[in-house]
Amino acid sequence: MTRQIRFNAFDMNCVAHQSSGLWRHPDDKSRNYNTLDYWTHLAKVLERGKFDGLFIADVLGTYDVYGSSNEGAIKHGAQVPVNDPLMLVSAMAAVTENLGFGVTAGTAYEHPYPFARRLTTLDHLTRGRVGWNVVTGYLPSAARNMGHDDQMEHDDRYDYADEYLEVLYKLWEGSWEDDAVQFDRESGVFTDPSKVHEIGHEGKNFTVPGIHISEPSPQRTPVIYQAGASPRGVAFAAENAEAIFIANSTRDGLRDTVTRIRDGLEAAGRGRYDARIYALITVITDSTPEKAQAKFEDYLSYASPEGAAVFLSGWMGVDLSQYSLDEPVGNVKSNAIQSALANVQRGADDGTVWTVGDIAKQSAIGGLGPYIVGSGEEIADQLQDIAEHADVDGFNLAYAVTPGTFEDIVEHVIPVLQERGAYQTEYTPGTLRNKLQEKGDRVAPSHRAARYSYKNRVPQQS
Repeated sequence: MTRQIRFNAFDMNCVAHQSSGLWRHPDDKSRNYNTLDYWTHLAKVLERGKFDGLFIADVLGTYDVYGSSNEGAIKHGAQVPVNDPLMLVSAMAAVTENLGFGVTAGTAYEHPYPFARRLTTLDHLTRGRVGWNVVTGYLPSAARNMGHDDQMEHDDRYDYADEYLEVLYKLWEGSWEDDAVQFDRESGVFTDPSKVHEIGHEGKNFTVPGIHISEPSPQRTPVIYQAGASPRGVAFAAENAEAIFIANSTRDGLRDTVTRIRDGLEAAGRGRYDARIYALITVITDSTPEKAQAKFEDYLSYASPEGAAVFLSGWMGVDLSQYSLDEPVGNVKSNAIQSALANVQRGADDGTVWTVGDIAKQSAIGGLGPYIVGSGEEIADQLQDIAEHADVDGFNLAYAVTPGTFEDIVEHVIPVLQERGAYQTEYTPGTLRNKLQEKGDRVAPSHRAARYSYKNRVPQQS
Protein backbone atom coordinates (compact mmCIF):
# COMPACT_ATOMS: atom_id res chain seq x y z
CA MET A 1 0.00 0.00 0.00
CA THR A 2 1.34 3.44 -0.96
CA ARG A 3 2.34 5.53 2.03
CA GLN A 4 0.14 8.61 2.45
CA ILE A 5 1.78 12.03 2.79
CA ARG A 6 0.15 14.97 4.58
CA PHE A 7 0.91 18.69 4.28
CA ASN A 8 0.71 21.63 6.67
CA ALA A 9 1.59 25.14 5.60
CA PHE A 10 3.89 27.03 7.96
CA ASP A 11 3.45 30.78 8.21
CA MET A 12 3.46 33.58 10.75
CA ASN A 13 1.67 36.91 11.14
CA CYS A 14 4.79 38.82 10.09
CA VAL A 15 7.35 39.17 7.31
CA ALA A 16 10.56 37.10 7.20
CA HIS A 17 9.15 34.08 8.99
CA GLN A 18 11.88 31.51 8.23
CA SER A 19 13.65 32.72 5.07
CA SER A 20 15.34 35.93 6.08
CA GLY A 21 15.65 38.58 3.39
CA LEU A 22 13.17 37.02 0.96
CA TRP A 23 10.61 39.70 1.81
CA ARG A 24 12.58 41.85 -0.64
CA HIS A 25 11.73 39.54 -3.56
CA PRO A 26 9.20 41.11 -5.98
CA ASP A 27 6.99 37.99 -5.85
CA ASP A 28 6.78 37.88 -2.06
CA LYS A 29 3.56 39.21 -0.54
CA SER A 30 4.38 38.77 3.14
CA ARG A 31 4.39 42.57 3.50
CA ASN A 32 0.60 42.22 3.33
CA TYR A 33 0.58 40.08 6.49
CA ASN A 34 -1.49 42.77 8.23
CA THR A 35 -4.40 42.52 5.78
CA LEU A 36 -7.27 40.02 5.73
CA ASP A 37 -6.98 39.64 1.96
CA TYR A 38 -3.56 38.03 2.30
CA TRP A 39 -4.81 35.43 4.78
CA THR A 40 -8.11 34.61 3.11
CA HIS A 41 -6.35 34.15 -0.24
CA LEU A 42 -3.77 31.86 1.35
CA ALA A 43 -6.48 29.82 3.09
CA LYS A 44 -8.28 29.24 -0.20
CA VAL A 45 -5.04 28.18 -1.92
CA LEU A 46 -4.30 25.67 0.84
CA GLU A 47 -7.80 24.23 0.83
CA ARG A 48 -7.60 23.80 -2.92
CA GLY A 49 -4.43 21.79 -2.27
CA LYS A 50 -6.16 19.66 0.40
CA PHE A 51 -3.65 20.74 3.08
CA ASP A 52 -4.42 19.48 6.57
CA GLY A 53 -4.01 22.95 7.93
CA LEU A 54 -2.23 26.25 8.25
CA PHE A 55 0.17 26.28 11.18
CA ILE A 56 0.71 29.86 12.38
CA ALA A 57 3.82 30.38 14.48
CA ASP A 58 4.23 33.21 16.99
CA VAL A 59 6.68 34.90 19.34
CA LEU A 60 6.09 37.45 22.09
CA GLY A 61 9.54 38.98 22.01
CA THR A 62 12.35 39.94 19.68
CA TYR A 63 15.41 37.94 18.65
CA ASP A 64 18.12 39.71 20.63
CA VAL A 65 20.76 37.03 21.21
CA TYR A 66 22.79 37.88 18.08
CA GLY A 67 25.15 40.68 19.04
CA SER A 68 23.30 40.97 22.39
CA SER A 69 20.82 43.27 20.67
CA ASN A 70 17.53 43.17 18.78
CA GLU A 71 18.91 45.61 16.21
CA GLY A 72 19.57 42.84 13.66
CA ALA A 73 16.04 41.44 14.02
CA ILE A 74 14.46 44.85 13.60
CA LYS A 75 16.68 45.74 10.64
CA HIS A 76 15.96 42.50 8.74
CA GLY A 77 12.31 42.16 9.70
CA ALA A 78 13.14 38.87 11.43
CA GLN A 79 9.71 38.06 12.91
CA VAL A 80 9.27 41.66 13.98
CA PRO A 81 6.90 43.42 13.53
CA VAL A 82 4.57 40.53 14.40
CA ASN A 83 0.82 40.41 15.07
CA ASP A 84 -1.43 38.05 17.01
CA PRO A 85 -2.18 34.76 15.19
CA LEU A 86 -5.56 33.95 16.77
CA MET A 87 -7.35 36.93 15.26
CA LEU A 88 -6.75 35.64 11.74
CA VAL A 89 -8.67 32.40 12.11
CA SER A 90 -12.30 33.53 11.93
CA ALA A 91 -11.79 35.28 8.59
CA MET A 92 -10.04 32.26 7.06
CA ALA A 93 -12.64 29.88 8.43
CA ALA A 94 -15.37 31.94 6.75
CA VAL A 95 -13.90 31.32 3.28
CA THR A 96 -13.07 27.61 3.74
CA GLU A 97 -14.90 24.47 4.83
CA ASN A 98 -12.19 21.93 5.69
CA LEU A 99 -8.84 23.62 6.28
CA GLY A 100 -7.54 23.32 9.83
CA PHE A 101 -5.84 26.11 11.78
CA GLY A 102 -3.02 25.53 14.23
CA VAL A 103 -2.42 28.66 16.31
CA THR A 104 0.61 29.20 18.50
CA ALA A 105 0.27 30.54 22.03
CA GLY A 106 2.64 30.24 24.97
CA THR A 107 1.94 28.94 28.44
CA ALA A 108 4.28 31.34 30.21
CA TYR A 109 2.53 34.70 30.03
CA GLU A 110 -1.25 34.24 29.86
CA HIS A 111 -3.49 32.76 32.53
CA PRO A 112 -5.19 29.53 31.39
CA TYR A 113 -8.69 30.62 32.47
CA PRO A 114 -9.26 33.34 29.82
CA PHE A 115 -7.18 31.42 27.29
CA ALA A 116 -9.54 28.43 27.58
CA ARG A 117 -12.43 30.65 26.51
CA ARG A 118 -10.54 32.08 23.53
CA LEU A 119 -9.78 28.63 22.14
CA THR A 120 -13.30 27.37 22.80
CA THR A 121 -14.66 30.40 20.95
CA LEU A 122 -12.49 29.68 17.90
CA ASP A 123 -13.45 26.01 17.95
CA HIS A 124 -17.13 27.02 17.86
CA LEU A 125 -16.65 29.55 15.08
CA THR A 126 -14.63 27.15 12.90
CA ARG A 127 -16.94 24.19 13.62
CA GLY A 128 -14.10 22.25 15.16
CA ARG A 129 -11.15 23.10 12.94
CA VAL A 130 -8.78 24.57 15.53
CA GLY A 131 -5.54 23.23 16.95
CA TRP A 132 -3.28 24.81 19.55
CA ASN A 133 0.49 24.74 19.19
CA VAL A 134 1.70 24.65 22.79
CA VAL A 135 4.95 26.55 23.30
CA THR A 136 6.71 27.13 26.59
CA GLY A 137 8.74 30.13 25.35
CA TYR A 138 12.39 30.52 24.41
CA LEU A 139 13.06 34.24 23.93
CA PRO A 140 14.49 36.04 26.99
CA SER A 141 13.14 39.34 25.64
CA ALA A 142 9.58 38.10 26.09
CA ALA A 143 10.28 37.21 29.71
CA ARG A 144 11.76 40.64 30.44
CA ASN A 145 8.81 42.46 28.91
CA MET A 146 6.47 40.43 31.09
CA GLY A 147 8.29 41.52 34.24
CA HIS A 148 10.78 38.67 34.70
CA ASP A 149 14.57 38.80 34.76
CA ASP A 150 14.77 35.87 32.35
CA GLN A 151 12.69 32.92 31.26
CA MET A 152 12.53 29.83 33.44
CA GLU A 153 15.04 27.07 32.87
CA HIS A 154 14.18 24.77 29.96
CA ASP A 155 12.77 21.81 31.91
CA ASP A 156 11.05 24.06 34.47
CA ARG A 157 9.06 25.64 31.63
CA TYR A 158 7.64 22.22 30.78
CA ASP A 159 6.75 21.55 34.43
CA TYR A 160 4.83 24.82 34.45
CA ALA A 161 3.16 23.91 31.15
CA ASP A 162 2.08 20.55 32.59
CA GLU A 163 -0.08 22.29 35.19
CA TYR A 164 -1.25 24.86 32.64
CA LEU A 165 -2.66 22.06 30.49
CA GLU A 166 -4.15 20.33 33.51
CA VAL A 167 -6.22 23.45 34.18
CA LEU A 168 -7.29 23.66 30.54
CA TYR A 169 -8.24 20.00 30.34
CA LYS A 170 -10.33 20.33 33.48
CA LEU A 171 -12.14 23.32 31.99
CA TRP A 172 -12.60 21.87 28.51
CA GLU A 173 -13.35 18.25 29.41
CA GLY A 174 -14.63 18.32 32.98
CA SER A 175 -16.78 21.37 33.55
CA TRP A 176 -19.79 20.96 31.23
CA GLU A 177 -21.59 17.73 30.46
CA ASP A 178 -22.52 17.12 26.84
CA ASP A 179 -26.23 17.69 27.45
CA ALA A 180 -25.89 20.56 29.94
CA VAL A 181 -27.38 23.05 27.49
CA GLN A 182 -31.14 22.34 27.39
CA PHE A 183 -32.35 25.34 25.35
CA ASP A 184 -35.86 24.52 26.58
CA ARG A 185 -38.19 27.36 25.66
CA GLU A 186 -41.17 25.86 27.48
CA SER A 187 -39.48 25.37 30.85
CA GLY A 188 -37.29 28.43 30.52
CA VAL A 189 -34.16 26.42 31.26
CA PHE A 190 -31.24 27.23 29.00
CA THR A 191 -28.63 25.25 30.94
CA ASP A 192 -29.17 22.61 33.63
CA PRO A 193 -27.01 23.79 36.57
CA SER A 194 -26.60 20.23 37.84
CA LYS A 195 -24.68 19.39 34.68
CA VAL A 196 -22.14 22.23 35.00
CA HIS A 197 -19.29 21.58 37.43
CA GLU A 198 -16.67 23.69 39.15
CA ILE A 199 -13.19 22.32 38.53
CA GLY A 200 -11.76 23.17 41.97
CA HIS A 201 -8.16 23.37 40.80
CA GLU A 202 -5.53 24.26 43.41
CA GLY A 203 -1.97 23.79 42.22
CA LYS A 204 1.54 25.12 42.55
CA ASN A 205 1.04 27.86 39.95
CA PHE A 206 -2.73 28.27 39.51
CA THR A 207 -5.90 28.38 41.58
CA VAL A 208 -9.02 28.04 39.43
CA PRO A 209 -12.06 27.08 41.50
CA GLY A 210 -14.96 27.74 39.14
CA ILE A 211 -16.59 26.59 35.92
CA HIS A 212 -15.58 27.02 32.31
CA ILE A 213 -17.75 29.92 31.16
CA SER A 214 -18.16 28.60 27.61
CA GLU A 215 -20.32 25.66 26.57
CA PRO A 216 -18.50 22.70 24.98
CA SER A 217 -17.27 23.24 21.43
CA PRO A 218 -17.22 20.55 18.71
CA GLN A 219 -13.82 19.20 19.80
CA ARG A 220 -13.98 20.36 23.44
CA THR A 221 -10.17 20.28 23.60
CA PRO A 222 -8.61 21.65 20.38
CA VAL A 223 -6.12 19.43 18.61
CA ILE A 224 -2.87 19.75 20.56
CA TYR A 225 0.18 20.61 18.46
CA GLN A 226 3.70 20.56 19.86
CA ALA A 227 7.18 21.10 18.49
CA GLY A 228 9.60 20.20 21.29
CA ALA A 229 12.16 17.48 20.47
CA SER A 230 14.42 17.71 23.53
CA PRO A 231 14.09 14.80 26.00
CA ARG A 232 11.75 16.86 28.19
CA GLY A 233 9.89 18.12 25.13
CA VAL A 234 9.37 14.59 23.85
CA ALA A 235 8.00 13.49 27.23
CA PHE A 236 5.59 16.45 27.18
CA ALA A 237 4.52 15.72 23.60
CA ALA A 238 4.03 12.03 24.34
CA GLU A 239 1.33 12.86 26.88
CA ASN A 240 -0.33 15.77 25.11
CA ALA A 241 0.40 16.15 21.41
CA GLU A 242 -1.76 14.92 18.54
CA ALA A 243 0.34 16.63 15.85
CA ILE A 244 4.08 17.04 16.34
CA PHE A 245 6.39 19.24 14.28
CA ILE A 246 10.07 18.39 14.03
CA ALA A 247 13.03 20.00 12.28
CA ASN A 248 16.28 18.41 11.21
CA SER A 249 18.46 19.05 8.19
CA THR A 250 19.31 15.35 7.67
CA ARG A 251 17.25 12.25 6.87
CA ASP A 252 18.97 10.21 9.57
CA GLY A 253 18.43 12.95 12.12
CA LEU A 254 14.73 13.01 11.27
CA ARG A 255 14.51 9.24 11.59
CA ASP A 256 16.15 9.26 15.02
CA THR A 257 13.85 12.02 16.28
CA VAL A 258 10.74 10.23 14.98
CA THR A 259 11.81 6.98 16.66
CA ARG A 260 12.30 8.75 20.00
CA ILE A 261 8.87 10.38 19.72
CA ARG A 262 7.06 7.18 18.78
CA ASP A 263 8.84 5.34 21.62
CA GLY A 264 7.71 8.13 23.93
CA LEU A 265 4.09 7.80 22.80
CA GLU A 266 4.16 4.11 23.65
CA ALA A 267 5.78 4.79 27.02
CA ALA A 268 2.92 7.20 27.77
CA GLY A 269 0.36 4.45 27.09
CA ARG A 270 -0.59 5.67 23.64
CA GLY A 271 -0.19 4.13 20.20
CA ARG A 272 2.97 4.79 18.18
CA TYR A 273 0.89 6.58 15.56
CA ASP A 274 -1.52 8.41 17.86
CA ALA A 275 0.23 11.67 16.92
CA ARG A 276 0.87 12.81 13.36
CA ILE A 277 4.52 13.83 12.87
CA TYR A 278 5.36 16.54 10.33
CA ALA A 279 8.92 17.39 9.27
CA LEU A 280 9.87 20.97 8.43
CA ILE A 281 10.94 21.42 4.82
CA THR A 282 10.93 24.12 2.13
CA VAL A 283 10.07 23.16 -1.44
CA ILE A 284 11.23 25.12 -4.47
CA THR A 285 9.54 23.74 -7.58
CA ASP A 286 8.47 24.53 -11.11
CA SER A 287 7.42 22.74 -14.28
CA THR A 288 10.99 21.60 -15.11
CA PRO A 289 14.15 20.94 -13.10
CA GLU A 290 15.89 23.81 -14.88
CA LYS A 291 13.17 26.31 -14.04
CA ALA A 292 13.12 25.15 -10.42
CA GLN A 293 16.90 25.56 -10.10
CA ALA A 294 16.77 29.02 -11.66
CA LYS A 295 14.01 29.98 -9.25
CA PHE A 296 16.07 28.73 -6.29
CA GLU A 297 19.16 30.69 -7.37
CA ASP A 298 17.00 33.78 -7.80
CA TYR A 299 15.60 33.35 -4.30
CA LEU A 300 19.05 32.75 -2.83
CA SER A 301 20.26 36.07 -4.24
CA TYR A 302 17.78 37.82 -1.92
CA ALA A 303 18.61 35.79 1.20
CA SER A 304 20.22 37.54 4.16
CA PRO A 305 23.03 35.60 5.92
CA GLU A 306 23.01 38.06 8.81
CA GLY A 307 19.25 37.72 9.14
CA ALA A 308 19.68 33.93 9.19
CA ALA A 309 22.28 34.28 11.95
CA VAL A 310 19.83 36.42 13.94
CA PHE A 311 17.27 33.61 13.75
CA LEU A 312 19.76 30.85 14.54
CA SER A 313 21.13 32.71 17.54
CA GLY A 314 17.65 33.03 18.97
CA TRP A 315 16.68 29.43 18.25
CA MET A 316 19.88 27.98 19.70
CA GLY A 317 20.46 30.49 22.50
CA VAL A 318 23.98 31.11 21.17
CA ASP A 319 25.35 34.45 19.96
CA LEU A 320 26.75 33.50 16.56
CA SER A 321 28.31 36.95 16.15
CA GLN A 322 31.07 35.64 18.44
CA TYR A 323 32.15 33.06 15.85
CA SER A 324 34.05 33.36 12.58
CA LEU A 325 32.26 31.86 9.56
CA ASP A 326 34.69 28.92 9.35
CA GLU A 327 34.55 28.05 13.05
CA PRO A 328 32.77 24.83 14.10
CA VAL A 329 29.83 25.20 16.43
CA GLY A 330 31.12 23.74 19.69
CA ASN A 331 29.42 22.25 22.68
CA VAL A 332 27.47 25.04 24.34
CA LYS A 333 24.67 25.03 26.85
CA SER A 334 21.37 26.36 25.54
CA ASN A 335 18.33 27.57 27.43
CA ALA A 336 16.39 28.09 24.20
CA ILE A 337 15.36 25.37 21.73
CA GLN A 338 17.70 22.58 22.78
CA SER A 339 16.85 20.36 19.82
CA ALA A 340 17.91 23.15 17.43
CA LEU A 341 21.36 23.28 18.99
CA ALA A 342 21.66 19.48 19.05
CA ASN A 343 20.74 19.24 15.36
CA VAL A 344 23.41 21.74 14.39
CA GLN A 345 26.07 20.08 16.54
CA ARG A 346 25.24 16.70 14.99
CA GLY A 347 26.33 17.91 11.54
CA ALA A 348 25.59 16.33 8.17
CA ASP A 349 24.67 12.74 7.36
CA ASP A 350 28.22 12.14 6.08
CA GLY A 351 29.76 13.22 9.39
CA THR A 352 30.78 16.70 8.28
CA VAL A 353 30.83 19.13 11.21
CA TRP A 354 28.85 22.29 10.53
CA THR A 355 30.62 25.62 10.66
CA VAL A 356 28.89 28.89 11.46
CA GLY A 357 28.99 29.78 7.77
CA ASP A 358 27.49 26.40 6.82
CA ILE A 359 24.49 26.74 9.08
CA ALA A 360 23.88 30.37 8.13
CA LYS A 361 23.84 29.41 4.43
CA GLN A 362 21.75 26.29 5.02
CA SER A 363 19.13 28.14 7.04
CA ALA A 364 18.90 31.25 4.86
CA ILE A 365 15.99 29.61 3.03
CA GLY A 366 13.66 27.55 5.20
CA GLY A 367 15.20 28.00 8.63
CA LEU A 368 16.07 24.86 10.60
CA GLY A 369 14.62 22.48 8.03
CA PRO A 370 16.18 21.48 4.69
CA TYR A 371 15.16 22.84 1.31
CA ILE A 372 14.67 20.71 -1.78
CA VAL A 373 14.63 21.91 -5.38
CA GLY A 374 13.19 20.27 -8.47
CA SER A 375 10.27 19.57 -10.76
CA GLY A 376 7.01 18.27 -9.33
CA GLU A 377 8.07 14.69 -10.08
CA GLU A 378 11.49 15.16 -8.48
CA ILE A 379 10.01 16.77 -5.38
CA ALA A 380 7.43 14.01 -5.04
CA ASP A 381 10.23 11.42 -5.29
CA GLN A 382 12.23 13.12 -2.53
CA LEU A 383 9.26 13.61 -0.21
CA GLN A 384 8.22 9.98 -0.55
CA ASP A 385 11.80 8.88 0.09
CA ILE A 386 12.11 11.04 3.22
CA ALA A 387 8.72 9.92 4.53
CA GLU A 388 9.64 6.26 4.07
CA HIS A 389 13.14 6.60 5.51
CA ALA A 390 12.20 8.73 8.52
CA ASP A 391 8.68 7.37 9.18
CA VAL A 392 7.13 10.85 9.16
CA ASP A 393 3.43 11.29 8.42
CA GLY A 394 3.91 14.45 6.41
CA PHE A 395 5.64 17.79 6.04
CA ASN A 396 5.36 21.21 7.58
CA LEU A 397 6.00 23.36 4.52
CA ALA A 398 7.80 26.65 5.05
CA TYR A 399 7.92 29.19 2.26
CA ALA A 400 10.63 31.01 0.37
CA VAL A 401 8.13 33.53 -0.99
CA THR A 402 4.48 33.68 -0.07
CA PRO A 403 1.98 32.73 -1.30
CA GLY A 404 4.00 31.71 -4.38
CA THR A 405 5.78 28.78 -2.73
CA PHE A 406 2.45 27.29 -1.67
CA GLU A 407 0.85 27.97 -5.05
CA ASP A 408 3.75 26.19 -6.77
CA ILE A 409 3.32 23.13 -4.54
CA VAL A 410 -0.41 23.00 -5.28
CA GLU A 411 0.25 23.29 -9.02
CA HIS A 412 3.31 21.07 -9.50
CA VAL A 413 3.73 18.63 -6.58
CA ILE A 414 0.32 17.67 -5.23
CA PRO A 415 -1.09 16.41 -8.56
CA VAL A 416 1.90 14.06 -8.89
CA LEU A 417 1.44 12.70 -5.37
CA GLN A 418 -2.29 12.28 -5.99
CA GLU A 419 -1.65 10.35 -9.21
CA ARG A 420 0.62 8.04 -7.24
CA GLY A 421 -2.06 7.49 -4.59
CA ALA A 422 0.17 9.15 -1.98
CA TYR A 423 -1.95 12.22 -1.17
CA GLN A 424 -5.61 12.76 -0.34
CA THR A 425 -7.96 13.84 -3.11
CA GLU A 426 -10.82 14.65 -0.75
CA TYR A 427 -11.01 15.73 2.87
CA THR A 428 -12.23 13.37 5.57
CA PRO A 429 -15.48 14.76 7.04
CA GLY A 430 -15.75 16.19 10.53
CA THR A 431 -13.49 18.16 12.80
CA LEU A 432 -9.76 18.69 12.45
CA ARG A 433 -9.16 15.86 14.92
CA ASN A 434 -11.24 13.45 12.86
CA LYS A 435 -9.57 14.56 9.64
CA LEU A 436 -6.17 13.77 11.13
CA GLN A 437 -6.95 10.43 12.75
CA GLU A 438 -10.43 9.36 11.55
CA LYS A 439 -11.31 8.31 15.10
CA GLY A 440 -13.91 10.90 16.03
CA ASP A 441 -14.10 14.51 17.11
CA ARG A 442 -13.03 14.17 20.76
CA VAL A 443 -9.72 13.25 22.38
CA ALA A 444 -8.89 9.55 22.44
CA PRO A 445 -9.36 7.65 25.73
CA SER A 446 -5.57 7.20 25.93
CA HIS A 447 -4.94 10.96 25.73
CA ARG A 448 -4.09 12.82 28.92
CA ALA A 449 -7.08 15.16 28.56
CA ALA A 450 -9.50 12.24 28.79
CA ARG A 451 -8.54 11.73 32.46
CA TYR A 452 -10.26 14.99 33.30
CA SER A 453 -13.60 14.26 31.61
CA TYR A 454 -16.73 14.92 33.64
CA LYS A 455 -17.58 11.28 33.00
CA ASN A 456 -14.80 10.33 35.42
CA ARG A 457 -16.05 12.55 38.24
CA VAL A 458 -16.53 10.87 41.61
CA PRO A 459 -20.18 11.32 42.69
CA GLN A 460 -20.64 13.50 45.77
CA GLN A 461 -21.73 11.63 48.91
CA SER A 462 -24.99 12.90 50.40
